[in-house]
Amino acid sequence: MATPLNELDPREREALEADVRKRYEELKAKNLQLDLTRGKPSSEQLDFSQDLLALPGKDTYITAGGVDVRNYGGSDGIAEIRELWAEVLGINPDNVIAGDASSLNIMFDLISFAYAFGTNDSPRPWSREETVKWLCPVPGYDRHFAITEQFGFELVPVPMGENGPDMGSVEKLVLDPQVKGIWCVPIYANPTGAVYSRETAERLAAMETGAPDFRVIWDNAYAVHTFTDEFPENPDVLAMAAEAGNPNRFWYMSSTSKITHAGSGVSFFASSKDNLDWYRGIAGIRGIGPNKENQLAHVELLGDAEGVRALMRKHAGSLRPKFDAALRIMEDRLGGLGVASWTEPQGGYFISLDVVPGTATRVWKLAKEAGINLTKAGSAFPHGTDPENRNIRLAPSMPPIEQVEEAMDGVATCVLLAALER
Repeated sequence: MATPLNELDPREREALEADVRKRYEELKAKNLQLDLTRGKPSSEQLDFSQDLLALPGKDTYITAGGVDVRNYGGSDGIAEIRELWAEVLGINPDNVIAGDASSLNIMFDLISFAYAFGTNDSPRPWSREETVKWLCPVPGYDRHFAITEQFGFELVPVPMGENGPDMGSVEKLVLDPQVKGIWCVPIYANPTGAVYSRETAERLAAMETGAPDFRVIWDNAYAVHTFTDEFPENPDVLAMAAEAGNPNRFWYMSSTSKITHAGSGVSFFASSKDNLDWYRGIAGIRGIGPNKENQLAHVELLGDAEGVRALMRKHAGSLRPKFDAALRIMEDRLGGLGVASWTEPQGGYFISLDVVPGTATRVWKLAKEAGINLTKAGSAFPHGTDPENRNIRLAPSMPPIEQVEEAMDGVATCVLLAALER
């Protein structure tokens, strides 16, 4: 069993540091070019949906409802894809709009529309508020934070736990009328892999807020991205909110970006009728409808919700060995030393690694100098600033498993060296 670093005597500590420095110099001498920065699907995963490129069939361009997908219009997307995805998410298809590849684009639109014009519940555009505050569970998704940062919102960190954000803190903070919303990744959260409990969802749906136009951006990006044969419970938060008397609370996002092909997927926005009508009123001026041919191709490829789950089991078979390898190496190299802790996700695309406070930036720099590219330390916090300088997001999905193993062994060496230096 490993002895924690802080229990080693000076001679043991000196010997360990010499060994770790030797390992690090050998690591640098390899001139590696390894990348664990972003949660991208591997080429193997993209191949699972290669048939998409031949769809829809050359004679298939009229939907069952008589829509010619080659033409303009149909801003809500075709009925078939909305019904399919509503079945996947367990929500009412009447509450779903299907768009183009990126749900992140829709999230940006929602914030920008509210900023310029106000929401359907706003007394004034958000741009006319003295201050707009937004709650950011941390560690969280850097691209979420970047959107609200772009509009000059005051980003308020909220600690993340195994069951979602600290709801005691959230329920107090939202009483401030300047707090307009919260970012949420409810299933296999980025980067911790946490799954929000039903209680957390219910409290978000029912809590009292100071702002009448408070919104939860429910970015359910990883709803079906399990590493096992089991799929997590996916509560219908739209129904929860309506039952609690807050029907307009959730802006619910989803997409096929990490299910089929990331660059040519389908995004989904689900919400109340009033919210969707508000969105249509502005988005209908911005554009004249999504790529309906691509939506029909996805319907032909996936078929139904069980078709989606079957495809995701293939993804699990590709991803699980990489995550298992990353976790095994960290346990072998760092377990018991008291220098790091990490999450053990059951799905999603990330591992959240916490190192000795004050050393995350040093770990990131050491890794970079050794040819291992990691997401910059602090990226999972608003403005890229981790107050404890301890968190690093790991993304082992894209490289081949041999590269994952080599990169993670190198990361462990960097964590140890930074801890010993500290």
